[in-house]
Amino acid sequence: MRRRGIGALAVLALMAGCTTGSDPDTPEPSPSPSVDFQPGADGAGDPYFPKYGNGGYDVAGYDLALRYDPKTGKLAGTATITATATQDLSRFNLDLAHLKATEVAVDGTAATSKAEGNELVITPGSGIVSGRTFTALVRYEGTPSLLENKALGNGGWIRTPDGALALGQPESASTWFPVNDHPSDKATLKLAMTVPDGVEVLSNGVPGERPSKDGWTTWNWSESSPMASYLATVVIGQYRITTSKHNGLPMVIAIPESLPANGPSAKSLARTGEITDYLATQFGPYPFTSNGGVVVDEDKIQYALETQSRPVYGQTFFTNGENLGVVAHELAHQWFGDSVALDRWQDIWLNEGFATYAEWLWSEHSGDATADELFTTSYNTFNWAEIPGDPKPARIFGSAVYQRGGMTVHALRETIGDEAFFKLVRSWTADHRDGNVTTDEFIKAAEAASKKDLTKFFQDWLYGTEKPPVP
Repeated sequence: MRRRGIGALAVLALMAGCTTGSDPDTPEPSPSPSVDFQPGADGAGDPYFPKYGNGGYDVAGYDLALRYDPKTGKLAGTATITATATQDLSRFNLDLAHLKATEVAVDGTAATSKAEGNELVITPGSGIVSGRTFTALVRYEGTPSLLENKALGNGGWIRTPDGALALGQPESASTWFPVNDHPSDKATLKLAMTVPDGVEVLSNGVPGERPSKDGWTTWNWSESSPMASYLATVVIGQYRITTSKHNGLPMVIAIPESLPANGPSAKSLARTGEITDYLATQFGPYPFTSNGGVVVDEDKIQYALETQSRPVYGQTFFTNGENLGVVAHELAHQWFGDSVALDRWQDIWLNEGFATYAEWLWSEHSGDATADELFTTSYNTFNWAEIPGDPKPARIFGSAVYQRGGMTVHALRETIGDEAFFKLVRSWTADHRDGNVTTDEFIKAAEAASKKDLTKFFQDWLYGTEKPPVP
């Protein structure tokens, strides 16, 4: 993510290689009378946000069939969730905010459910043994709205004059579908969103067919790579959509009809493919099966977010002309934050530090200020009391995560040399593709790539409260 207010240097992980689903050739375990079924936890146990997400299961995929009426603001439909129990489950929770479940079934059999705040508590007819794959179906409806967070900013569903959009970090998905809303549980997403004819729908992944019937059109989107829940998005309204191919992959760019067809935002996003190609030379192959971007002309969106395979940009970034820095920032997140995702929110500098550094690399590549010059400017002006390695919950979007995170990446490059640095970066994105990571894992990888003890380096740059020496 990049937030508007941070300035030009940029605003904006349980087990590595987390697996989803099960081997279809392996017989599923059978329940035993002696099994001690227990409720899944009502939180994923994140040190910063213990109640975000849920425990007891691992989602493989969400399949959503929804209908939205912009005139009434009503959303209704069905979520089919495929998951595997990670413990012997008597019941489990899904995150669902402001919407009402009208029918719930597990493996085709009716289950009981109740709402507890923004949690949907589901009790199947019989326990689910650990290791077993199951399917939960939830029919639901209501008028979606935002999740309020005074410290971090509101996130989730926003009704707009011509439609709606769902966007936000660290939470947003639970405002429009039942979900395990924590990045440690990545899953695929299929969306079939039905809206009145003449209304456009954008989402993650590859576009599908658009059948129409009785004045309504169903837009199909499919993201086949596992995705952290906060990266799921839907944007509904009046948009000019350009679909093309880039390196054989679908490239979908959407600009609101309220903005000029050839204005600064359109010109900036038109260079998405070029910027992606450059970043691939630095970070390794682009990790997804589609690309693109969406601009939203909505005053409440004063940030850009790396929604997987299709970043969303607030129009605020383009009010003064073209802005390729923010495009480079959000595209860099496709490697750092999306493909290689967080295991816990404390380590968000791994996302934002590399995305900030990507801005610096793009600046140098474009013939503007070099990465070293941008590092020096930040180094000379930064408040070193703020630390990126443990920013605390209220400061996960603070300047330390972005600016000092970017400086840490550059300082690491200077410390271990270009050969070891770029070998590290490319192996990191390849080894952890579609997985989750921690800072400790990155430090070990950096030491292995450089054959150096980097304990003091990372202590100084990530956790120290005094200005570290320039490498």
